[in-house]
Amino acid sequence: MSELRFLTAGESHGARLTAILEGIPAGVKIDRRNIDNDLARRQQGYGRGDRMKIEKDKIEIFSGVRFGETLGSPITLSVKNKDWENWKDRMAAFGDPIGDRVTAPRPGHADLAGILKFDRKDIRDILERSSARETTMRVAVGAVCKEFLRPLGISIKSKIITIGGETETDKIRAFIDEAKLNGDTLGGIFQIEVENPIVGLGSHIQWDKRLDGKLAQSLMSIQAIKGVEIGAGFESAVKPGSDIHDEIFYDSHRGFFRKTNRAGGLEGGMTNGEKIVIRAAMKPIPTLMRPLRTVDIDSHEERSAAKERSDTSAVEAASVVGEAMTAFTIAQAVLEKFGGDSIHDVIDSIEIYRARISKR
Repeated sequence: MSELRFLTAGESHGARLTAILEGIPAGVKIDRRNIDNDLARRQQGYGRGDRMKIEKDKIEIFSGVRFGETLGSPITLSVKNKDWENWKDRMAAFGDPIGDRVTAPRPGHADLAGILKFDRKDIRDILERSSARETTMRVAVGAVCKEFLRPLGISIKSKIITIGGETETDKIRAFIDEAKLNGDTLGGIFQIEVENPIVGLGSHIQWDKRLDGKLAQSLMSIQAIKGVEIGAGFESAVKPGSDIHDEIFYDSHRGFFRKTNRAGGLEGGMTNGEKIVIRAAMKPIPTLMRPLRTVDIDSHEERSAAKERSDTSAVEAASVVGEAMTAFTIAQAVLEKFGGDSIHDVIDSIEIYRARISKR
């Protein structure tokens, strides 16, 4: 079977967003409601902007699924942008340009680096694709991967650790309200947990086979994520080994196990059987309603940065995207180890493997 991989396409205000997911085995049961539920979760969270009042994302599947089961062929997923009706002249694929160019790059965004790299004169050519609206399709892809992982007994969830340094819900909401009033934005930290991972996913053999590295890259690829830690993470740097490493125990029913999980379920680039625990730090969104100073790309004169419709805080939404990227990466690791063109082949291979290691 082919390696599990995906591509996304589409602009924030384009007609639709699309993803092609290749490598999911045949026979995986797909419940469209589960995909739509994750898409809805991505649109929720205190501090989201007006765009979420317009878009009610629903998945459309154009290939790779028949009568609710995957076929083993590429899966085409798509979501319509309802706001396209308001942008179809300005975002048309052909014809003469309509609307004012965006020329004031936002600090902290892809705007300036993007126009320099791609030699564009309108920042909209960059911001439309670099927008976090692209993560809609990552969530759809991740939801399909969750459907693949479900019969294997692997589940993935997320939770918010802090937003803007606050940890209590009421205080977080008040802090977001204050930031919105001030035209500001807030970042935060979320945690991803993978329950019941199979021992031995990933490898220590080569740098690019290490699963901790792959998970970190997957989460760092999400817009506005600036830091990732696994298990005790940065705390490991300031404590002695005796307070960090997880002692190993054994009994006849559980086999090898640990009473602590400071490693976050990963040792030597491989899963060790404990719950995988990852945290990601999200910076505040760069679009401020009280803009920072910037330089116009045409005149080189100082001015206020451009404003786009945006969120005050999107940490909760980012956590759902984090789940999706984690689901994809774990599914990829499972298929890399066990292969299988059918879900039944995958399950059989895992059962044989688990039977072998249970004898140790």
